[in-house]
Amino acid sequence: MAYHSELQVVRTSTVKDIAHQGRLLTLLNQREHGARRGLIVSGEWTTGKTTALKQLGRLHELRVRQRYPGSDRIPVVYITAPPKGSPRKLAMEFARFLGLPVIGPRHNTIDVTSAVCQVLIEARTDLVLVDEIHLLNHATIAGEDLSDHLKYFTEHLPATFVYAGTNVEQSGLFTGIRGKQLAGRCVLICTGPFPLNTEWRSLIASMENTLRLHRHEPNTLVKMAKHLHQRTGGMIGSLSHLIRAAAISAILDGTERITRATVKNIRIDHSSESSARGRTASLPRTG
Repeated sequence: MAYHSELQVVRTSTVKDIAHQGRLLTLLNQREHGARRGLIVSGEWTTGKTTALKQLGRLHELRVRQRYPGSDRIPVVYITAPPKGSPRKLAMEFARFLGLPVIGPRHNTIDVTSAVCQVLIEARTDLVLVDEIHLLNHATIAGEDLSDHLKYFTEHLPATFVYAGTNVEQSGLFTGIRGKQLAGRCVLICTGPFPLNTEWRSLIASMENTLRLHRHEPNTLVKMAKHLHQRTGGMIGSLSHLIRAAAISAILDGTERITRATVKNIRIDHSSESSARGRTASLPRTG
């Protein structure tokens, strides 16, 4: 059950594109002393943004570890933009990831930021991943302050910054002078639902091949590709939830196999469930 709760990441075309663009930017930025280029991943909920972001970080760290075995480097840092954030909260996110000693109220924002930058430079961090970037809204004073502080990190750290957020084009991230400056420095990759095509079936086949159920019949899920697409709307996050939950359910009830009935009984996110009911209701009646 623990194994099926976290199946291996399927390398979709989006994951591959983000990994490729991220690696290109880290290579381009390694000799850059001015404004470094960044990457922004934007899309709807459950379209695999965070998964792709973490996969990029994992691949980069593995390459660095392979090249510098036994080193005490920290190649990758992953944080989430703090809600209703402030410069201090942002600096604290970095401090928590690095495991810095407890920072008390007497330490001001400059103290925390200086300590974080010093550790990141000494650890030779060259990739910083910032998730939930849509929380940074340049149309608000708090968003402007947070953006300025994030810009400070980008200018003082020899690292490539990669951001991910929900529909960042509509979140206010690109508004104002700060937003235009960010847009001028970053490549934008958009994620979205997968259409019912060959890649969708390939994704299902890859996930099905990772199952370790004793009595599961091969290609059962592939044959349900259309039904799974209708249930999930082509959202990779919803598909992953559905298949993992179905696998664990099959273990719990002792059947050790996933069938259409198993899939039907699995509840997934409300957005996909509502959309699926709408699509079913709009289908033409026959007979």
